[in-house]
Amino acid sequence: MEENIYKLEFAQFPPLLKEINDPPKTLYLRGEYPDVVQNKFLCVVGSRKYSNYGKEATKTIISGLRGYPIVIVSGLAMGIDTIAHESAIENGLKTIAIPGSGLSQKVIYPRVNFNLAERIIKNGGVLMSEFEPGFKATPWSFPQRNRIMAGISHAVLVIEANEKSGTLITARLACEYNRDVYVVPGSIFQESSKGPHMFLKIGATPITSSADILNEFGFGDGDKETNKLFDDVELTDDERKILNILDEPTDKETIIEKAGLPVHRVSIALSTLEMKGFIKENMGQIFRL
Repeated sequence: MEENIYKLEFAQFPPLLKEINDPPKTLYLRGEYPDVVQNKFLCVVGSRKYSNYGKEATKTIISGLRGYPIVIVSGLAMGIDTIAHESAIENGLKTIAIPGSGLSQKVIYPRVNFNLAERIIKNGGVLMSEFEPGFKATPWSFPQRNRIMAGISHAVLVIEANEKSGTLITARLACEYNRDVYVVPGSIFQESSKGPHMFLKIGATPITSSADILNEFGFGDGDKETNKLFDDVELTDDERKILNILDEPTDKETIIEKAGLPVHRVSIALSTLEMKGFIKENMGQIFRL
């Protein structure tokens, strides 16, 4: 088949996908599907119109999964999907993209993510679709593909979504398929928090760090793993104090106030923490990685 696209019949489907009550009849793939025995599959979905908080939450959580056998599944859409795929690649994790189009290079949608799709394959990931290779994306093909995203995953992580967002279709399907649903809590004042918070009310698992994901997937005690990383790196008392303050994105002035340290000592500590890979500054907000 063209462009190294190959076709799977039902018998060759990933085992998890065979379990759902409405599986596709066939699947088309580009790339190599990750080992289904060794890996856990995490579907990450969220708003196309994400906030800076949503972006940093996605990047921070996925970066904390580096080195673990976790595959990131998403839909190649603009917004959180794109950030999830890119973060997976940056952190050496395999990722699966399921677009609302066929897999031919001529129709991959959105076109702005054409290069991302190629990078996914080059970095050991895979593109997957139930649609014929030349199929052009339509409004109905996106919600239809969401059942595959939920179906091949052990859990779905929701990061920002309005109450009527298409993102929530994937989360609802995950519930129907008896998959775990994880949610990153957001501000009660943001419209994009209404969708995730709705699922929290009905029993979704709140996720506030990578350690939460690792614990849910059974990779030992993620919190202990985080502490071990702290112990393995020499940190000054100032640096440790600042890290303990950064339980959420915080501006420098607030850090200075809470730390009770001179400005020059906070500046030095922040600079060294960033060089050591513990924090990152973006648009005036300092994030703990």
